[in-house]
Amino acid sequence: MTKNIEYLEKILILLIIGCTIIAIGIEFISMFNKFSIDLADILLLFIYLEILAMCRNFIKYNEIRMSYPLLIAMTALARTIIMQKDLTDASTYVYEAVAILIIAIAIIVLRVRHLDILNRNISKKIDE
Repeated sequence: MTKNIEYLEKILILLIIGCTIIAIGIEFISMFNKFSIDLADILLLFIYLEILAMCRNFIKYNEIRMSYPLLIAMTALARTIIMQKDLTDASTYVYEAVAILIIAIAIIVLRVRHLDILNRNISKKIDE
């Protein structure tokens, strides 16, 4: 049963990689057809790049680091802020900016928890 789930995971990750590559190709064709590259297009390509990095990490280490989906979410929020053409309500921008800030803090917390400084303090308390 476990082997079947592992095979299913590998098939799904390959499908995700294939779909992401197709989406990248579609985005490049779209930029070529309109003869311009917007910041929103570049941010979308960064989202695709993070998805590919997350898939590579899953294939290599058989795990998904939590920072990848958070980076994707932060980039997607930044892209929505840029793509909003009409300023209907200024508070919407504030809410989206606060959401980006919260995600950035979460990424920092995830990265800081593996620092040696924190681990040494814990090991000293355990030794005492």
